[in-house]
Amino acid sequence: MSEKPATFGEFLFERKVSRRGLLKFATAMAAVLALPEPMVSVLAKGLATAPRLPVVWLEFQDCTGDSESFLRAAPRADAAQSGVSDPSVVDLLLDYLSLNYHETIMTPAGAASKQSLDDTLAFYSGQFVCVVEGSIPTAQNGAFCTVGGRTALSTIQSVAPKARAVVALGSCAYDGGLAGAAPNPTGAVGVGQAVPGLANLINLPGCPSNAVNLVATLVYYLTLNQWPALDSTTKRPLFAYGSRIHAQCERRPYYDAGQFVQAWGDADHKAGHCLYLMGCHGPVTNSNCPAVRWNAGSVFPAGANWPVAAGHGCIGCTNPKFWDTNTPFYNPV
Repeated sequence: MSEKPATFGEFLFERKVSRRGLLKFATAMAAVLALPEPMVSVLAKGLATAPRLPVVWLEFQDCTGDSESFLRAAPRADAAQSGVSDPSVVDLLLDYLSLNYHETIMTPAGAASKQSLDDTLAFYSGQFVCVVEGSIPTAQNGAFCTVGGRTALSTIQSVAPKARAVVALGSCAYDGGLAGAAPNPTGAVGVGQAVPGLANLINLPGCPSNAVNLVATLVYYLTLNQWPALDSTTKRPLFAYGSRIHAQCERRPYYDAGQFVQAWGDADHKAGHCLYLMGCHGPVTNSNCPAVRWNAGSVFPAGANWPVAAGHGCIGCTNPKFWDTNTPFYNPV
């Protein structure tokens, strides 16, 4: 197999992706990142000249949901029925990334997979992005999660300081998630607690995290050579977690009008009224879910649907320790 071209623009040209397709993708990313229209050309130009970005994906104590979300970031290039013009650009960006290590989807196994990780740390120290999925057990010296004879705690403590940036993808990597909920027998924590003091940490919580936000974060770095602005307390990108779900929700007019679902399946539920009384946490949760949605739809980046539109209230999965603080999920906030 031949080496991939040096820049993303050359990679797209090789695959006959039009400039119109690149501009459309840049426009979509600018919308996700809440950037003004003049930034579209800046993003397009930056993407065209962007070099490959080495990525190490560490998967620890989790359900693989964030990997599943990542693999469904957009329609595949051969999805003839998608109805999307130039749908391959998102997939090609993900394909173009140098995903050097990911236990779940990589081809090498055993000693060969460990060699892939060791080589990346040796050759790309300070240059690669480390994506972390899953919580890190700390009880009994991390014995509850071991990969290749090495604990997750030991691995993250050795890899994270060498990365250009560390992305904690999903709620488990953010603060322990479900495994870290009380009584937390494994001592599960997020990346920030497992490796205190990381200056280059970016949190993308969610159960799972929306892959569109991961793509947008990487696009921002590839084009502007810096990471998006973060909340100073939670280290979450403001473009994705800077506003309340309630402010963007399509059911908000029903809330303002006092039209609430009283029981699952009642007339108000069927009519699409507000789910506040059914425990929806949209009023106290910051996320761009209503805008980016889930699963690729007919107009990227807006996905096909999201929980509230599908008739289920928001459970606040981007909030800190949401399993402990938001349950029982169906009680009014």
